Amino acid sequence: MQSQPVPTTSGETEESRRNFVKVPLVQIDAFADALFEGNPAAVMPLPEWLPDTVLQQAATENNLSETAFLVKDLPVGIQTPDPAHPSYHLRWFTPAVEVDLCGHATMAAASYLFDDVHPQAEKLQFHTRSGWLTVTRPAEGQYTMDFPSELPAPVAIDPDIAKALGVPVSEALKATDHIYMVEDAQTVIDLAPDLAFLASLPVRGTIVTAPGTGTDYDFVSRWFGAEAGVSEDPVTGSAHCQLAPLWAERLGKQEMLARQASARGGTVHIDFAGERTILTGRCVRFMEGTATLPR
Repeated sequence: MQSQPVPTTSGETEESRRNFVKVPLVQIDAFADALFEGNPAAVMPLPEWLPDTVLQQAATENNLSETAFLVKDLPVGIQTPDPAHPSYHLRWFTPAVEVDLCGHATMAAASYLFDDVHPQAEKLQFHTRSGWLTVTRPAEGQYTMDFPSELPAPVAIDPDIAKALGVPVSEALKATDHIYMVEDAQTVIDLAPDLAFLASLPVRGTIVTAPGTGTDYDFVSRWFGAEAGVSEDPVTGSAHCQLAPLWAERLGKQEMLARQASARGGTVHIDFAGERTILTGRCVRFMEGTATLPR
């Protein structure tokens, strides 16, 4: 008779321990001043990179706009910019795809590392698809990210997109995302677009934005996804890397306070520095546990 794997005291078998790995799973609300605001992200630190199919399945299972995966080892040939500060290899997955840049999940990953792994650190460094990104902690619960700026270019208004938005559109621009300008902040807040049509577009997402006249903010926005597989993102850090140069020029100011007017809502402090956009926000931890992933 063939022998069976011997269970451990926790109910696991030796075979399962070889084939699976347990990793922390922390859910953090980023760009949030209170719980249930901002954008929730899952953070999953790994001992080593697992197959991409596993990472995508885990992100789909988490069912949040992004899951941040990170490992301590950097890719072969990549050197840390400053050995005095911790460095990690960071990747982001939506429930559908891996993305090139994600602000709120970077902030969530930094929040986890500062609180649980490197409480004495002054700066964290992340190697990503968008190059090296850094996060500092200027105050308790507050995080500042140094991201690349992206200058939008004017394009013709697509009448089908304008129809899907269902409101008068004054201008269109394009960077990573479509950017559509509307008259005022209330129009952005009240927007009820045709999400199915916007999801069909061959672009990462569509941003709708307006000046913050009559609000406490310099400008407001909302972000609707297509190729990213997210209907509406609550707060999108990477979108503000496109909006920062646009609004800095139009408002004549480098420091701005922005609001992403989703149902959850989130506040983004911006310091536009030309080729770099500095984004600051707060994080609130919602949940922590352990996930079991196949190797």
